[in-house]
Amino acid sequence: MAQRSQRTGLILLSMALGLLMASLDNTIVSACINKVIVDIGGFEQFNWVFTAYMLAATSTMLIFGKLSDLFGRKRFYLIGIGLFLIGSALCGMAGNIQQLIWFRIIQGIGSGSVFPISFSIIFTLFNDPKQAAKLSGVMGAVFGLSSVAGPQLGTLISDQLSWRWCFYVNLPIGLASFLVLLIALKESRAERKPKIDYLGALLLIVSTVSLMLALELGGKDYAWGSWQIVGLFVLAALGTAAFLFVESRAEEPMLPLPIFRSRLVLGTSILCFCQGVIMFSAITYLPIYAVAVLGRANSNGILTPMMASLICGAILSGFLAGLFKFRTIMFVNMALGVVAAILLMSMSPSTPFWQVIGIMILLGVGVVGPLMSLAQNAVAMSVDPKYIGISSSVVGFWRNIGGIMGASVMAVLVNDSLKSSAVEAGERFS
Repeated sequence: MAQRSQRTGLILLSMALGLLMASLDNTIVSACINKVIVDIGGFEQFNWVFTAYMLAATSTMLIFGKLSDLFGRKRFYLIGIGLFLIGSALCGMAGNIQQLIWFRIIQGIGSGSVFPISFSIIFTLFNDPKQAAKLSGVMGAVFGLSSVAGPQLGTLISDQLSWRWCFYVNLPIGLASFLVLLIALKESRAERKPKIDYLGALLLIVSTVSLMLALELGGKDYAWGSWQIVGLFVLAALGTAAFLFVESRAEEPMLPLPIFRSRLVLGTSILCFCQGVIMFSAITYLPIYAVAVLGRANSNGILTPMMASLICGAILSGFLAGLFKFRTIMFVNMALGVVAAILLMSMSPSTPFWQVIGIMILLGVGVVGPLMSLAQNAVAMSVDPKYIGISSSVVGFWRNIGGIMGASVMAVLVNDSLKSSAVEAGERFS
């Protein structure tokens, strides 16, 4: 019994290290990107360092989740960690921005495995929903911790060593996670050889990448009405229609559509999409608001309260899940999300900074943090155990799609606001 408990503890340590590595990566890179540009150039393309990573992670997330259901979670978690480590080592050796972007794709593919499979391993190990909820809350807190520490750590490493070490730092963390899980987790092999839905996987990647590219490039690199953006939206729509058709007839679909017959799964997916919209919009544009409108010296002061309270929200919701139904907690979560959105929309240059901080704390503890753990649990407990891997992937997938869409819509609103301000200023001085 003690040996089994010790092994379980090692597995949880491995999951925590893997999540820490994958979630730490983006915030560390954002802090060192200026050093990257100074060293290897590529100012015009630096945004693709983040976009390529997000595209790769989101488009492969559902595929890894399904493959882990079919062939075992350990195998594909180790593959994901391995790809992430290879990508990190290559990123650290990149000689130009183009190489860095391609190597970030390798990292992103690995990340697409780490996030969903980490949670599905927890649900496999712990049959007690209350215990799984508490541990998921702790894992959500790991994400929040990395978000708080990432910018400061990235700045420190790039200043004291080199921006390349912001990627090399992943190697010892990832290697420890790889070795611990390799030794500690024992899995039985399936007796039959499952059939892989290759066409479904291809259509999923095509439709996801097309949609995310259209949202990323629209209004920035190309006009929304340009043939490039319209073509990407059309390709995304056709790809999605073909994907749904194929999945409804596949013997072993990449995304089993019947799981969405559960109202809790469908509702949680919508909530995660909305969470992504709010979270990514806040992370992307509130720092600009703090510096340009509120006149703050730096942007850290506005995001740190949200990320710190996110940790509290994730842990607290994990314990509350043992006392209340998921629906009850998520209803409160949704109501607080509406309140936070209204408060964000009502902000103006005269809004006191303490009030802005209060909104950030509300976002972290009441909106973003709870869904980091609750969403995984709610979906996993509502599907057949054979779909736990894909169900964990669904949560991250909709969160990322919502995030890209939210950031894109905010970009349009901010650009229109800037144009209006410029016109008004021109009229005043003419």
